[in-house]
Amino acid sequence: MSFGIWELIIVLVIVAVIFGTTKLKTLGKDVGEGVKGFKEAINTSQDESKEEEPKEEKES
Repeated sequence: MSFGIWELIIVLVIVAVIFGTTKLKTLGKDVGEGVKGFKEAINTSQDESKEEEPKEEKES
């Protein structure tokens, strides 16, 4: 069972009617900021782990 384009359009219209367009804009902005923060956190942790690897090798 897969969704076609018409089913997706109907669902989006129903969601827009229920929540309103201004609420959807706010929700989209919040989700975008959350994804951006998540990506930054992942990149920061990867950078920190790369910096720690040479230190561990020197100690051995």
